[in-house]
Amino acid sequence: MAVEIKIPVLGENVETATVVRILVKAGDKISKDQAIMELETDKASMDLPSSAAGTVKEILVKEGDSINVGQAVLSLEDEKKQDEKPQEKPSENKTPEPKEEPKQEQKPEPKSEPKPEPKAEKPKEAPQPEPSHDDETAAAPALRRMARELGVNINSVKGTGNDGRITEDDIRNHARSIILNASAKDIWGDTERRPLSAIRRKTAEHVQEAWNTIPHVTQFGFADITELEKTRLAFAKKAEAAGGKLTITAIMLKVVAAALKVFPQFNASIDPGLEDVILKKYFNIGVAVDTEHGLLVPVIRDVDKKSVLSLAAELSQASEKARNKKLSVDDMHGGVFTITNLGSIGGSHFTPIVNSPEVAILGISRASHQPVFVDGRFEPRLMLPLSLSYDHRAVDGADGARFLTWIVDALENPLLLVL
Repeated sequence: MAVEIKIPVLGENVETATVVRILVKAGDKISKDQAIMELETDKASMDLPSSAAGTVKEILVKEGDSINVGQAVLSLEDEKKQDEKPQEKPSENKTPEPKEEPKQEQKPEPKSEPKPEPKAEKPKEAPQPEPSHDDETAAAPALRRMARELGVNINSVKGTGNDGRITEDDIRNHARSIILNASAKDIWGDTERRPLSAIRRKTAEHVQEAWNTIPHVTQFGFADITELEKTRLAFAKKAEAAGGKLTITAIMLKVVAAALKVFPQFNASIDPGLEDVILKKYFNIGVAVDTEHGLLVPVIRDVDKKSVLSLAAELSQASEKARNKKLSVDDMHGGVFTITNLGSIGGSHFTPIVNSPEVAILGISRASHQPVFVDGRFEPRLMLPLSLSYDHRAVDGADGARFLTWIVDALENPLLLVL
């Protein structure tokens, strides 16, 4: 008896997934909960465990297929049923099969060899002109010659002249479109086509939708983190002992959570009907993680209730899960604000795109030593570039400037977090 393995519910609002890799083959014996294939949704990758044990009878999908929740992907031969082989019951009134009579051998009659017939000479074929398919095409002979010289099939050209006649411009435009649509290899060199992963496709759709629907404004600033950097390095080993890494992002989680309490309009979302602003009372902050299979944003929950060392450990674990494709869909839902840090890569300021339905995102770039005028003289200070993008429907420019200034002050004067 065959048992079908079906796709279970993968997460909230997740209806489809892509088969990335099939881990078993027909004839394999598998156990219950054994991983049978790797799936990728628009948010995460995951292993699909088998809901039963048995021998793989048939694989119903192939790598690259898009599958739906509830769809059967594998059939198993139940282990119990495999051992129960049907036995033949002896037939009481079995009629014996008739024996075949031996056939009498027939001696072959002697064959008479046919006399060879004289070969007839094959008539020489006269060369036939290649068929022309452009007799019905409305184009002057000069234009036909022009099309041949340009390598254009006159029959594929759409005429725009009187009565659909083809003009010189029609031929030139058609030739131009062929060149533009030709493969890049034919024109510039070798290319390689790679299909977008489900994560990359969803990211592209999401940022495109956010860019089209959200009126973005980006506020830039610098924070002097000279003293903060000394403190960070002093507590680095303590953070490692707690299982994390004390990064600027981990510290920024705590700073942003405090800022959201002071500026609640940033901890909000816009009602799709543009009638209400939904203010949120929780502080779950997403952190963008750069992975080889795309940008993922795990959410750190209840940031306001955790210490910086605890946040450092949790952020390290979430980043590791993201890079190893172990994030669940729930791990990336429920955020109210996003932080994205490009400092490890380089650059100064940039304009991050708001992670809808949130209304703001903070970008962090690489810190560098710059001369800063302090008490009448220039001093080298470690300056951190910050970029705050926000939804202008929910946040005014003045509030954007105040929010970023508050964050800068908190980084330069950590006592502000306590006060």
